[in-house]
Amino acid sequence: MKLEMLPYKNVDLKTKRILEQLTISSRALAELKGYANTIPNMHILINAVTINEAKDSSAIENIVTTHDDIYKVLTESGYKEQNAKEVVDYRNAIWTGFEQIKKDGFINTNTIIKIQGIIEHNNAGIRKLPGTELKNSITGETIYTPPQNEQEIRAYLENLEDFINDNQDDIDSLIKVCLIHYQFESIHPFYDGNGRTGRILNILYLVLNKLIDSPILYLSKYINKSKQEYYRLFSEVRINNNFEDWILYILKGIEVTSIETIKLIENIQNEIKNYKEEFKTKLPKIYSKELLESLFYEVYTKIAYIEKACGVTRLTASSYLNQLEEFGLLESEKIGREKIYKNIRLINLLSDKKL
Repeated sequence: MKLEMLPYKNVDLKTKRILEQLTISSRALAELKGYANTIPNMHILINAVTINEAKDSSAIENIVTTHDDIYKVLTESGYKEQNAKEVVDYRNAIWTGFEQIKKDGFINTNTIIKIQGIIEHNNAGIRKLPGTELKNSITGETIYTPPQNEQEIRAYLENLEDFINDNQDDIDSLIKVCLIHYQFESIHPFYDGNGRTGRILNILYLVLNKLIDSPILYLSKYINKSKQEYYRLFSEVRINNNFEDWILYILKGIEVTSIETIKLIENIQNEIKNYKEEFKTKLPKIYSKELLESLFYEVYTKIAYIEKACGVTRLTASSYLNQLEEFGLLESEKIGREKIYKNIRLINLLSDKKL
């Protein structure tokens, strides 16, 4: 069956079940948006959420790594672990897309191509050669054939771009997220990286429409936990035109993920508060707001970061970090020639371990 252009003309987007879940999901997302603005330094939250998203989204594509390796890649340029580097590049793609739409005020095909290029480390761009088929990984059976030639793919992307940036239609923005995600993955415009690019597109659309202020809500963890359901419902749309269950699945994901992210914000705030009290008690002479926040900006830090964040000499920055380690507030590790300092409590929090 040929993929239909947007907007889908014969789909009921306002069934009772959809509208009920839409109300719940919208409320949860609005609560997240408001709660996120209470954190003192938004970049602490964004960094925490985006690294978890990058890890979970990559895991859907069987790119599996650990938080420890990811943070080492972030902190030490010479540290080589390919899967961790893939995850870090994915996070860079999120930031690139976020900065681009803040600058432009819209999402276009060029932005999508740029994001995919960062994820896949190449400039292959839109598929130009026919033959792409999506197959059952077990049986090898072809389950879907996306648009094949570049001209056709670009026509679908242009249609998708128009749909994304059209604020005059009467379709709720959260419903549009569900349709945009389905359409993009069905177009399958690239040789590789379609899934990860599509998941970044979701959050960029939410930010573009001011449903959330920064890139802190992602569905990858939710999809990872229900991967079979995700693919089943995706096929249900294509085979039986069952948009209702697909939309309900994505809307439920927005609800669940909003609640989980609020809990993460609470945990980060509590950890910063507890850490601050311990820091001021044990090392009152070196305590500063700038130093505290720099220890939570990324879970690993090093002397150069503290020099810049606090405006101190290398010798002073080194003294700060050594004292923090001595009093159990950091742990150090040698990577290559460089010594890095780990905020173990934040690492455990982001890794879903007990503090």
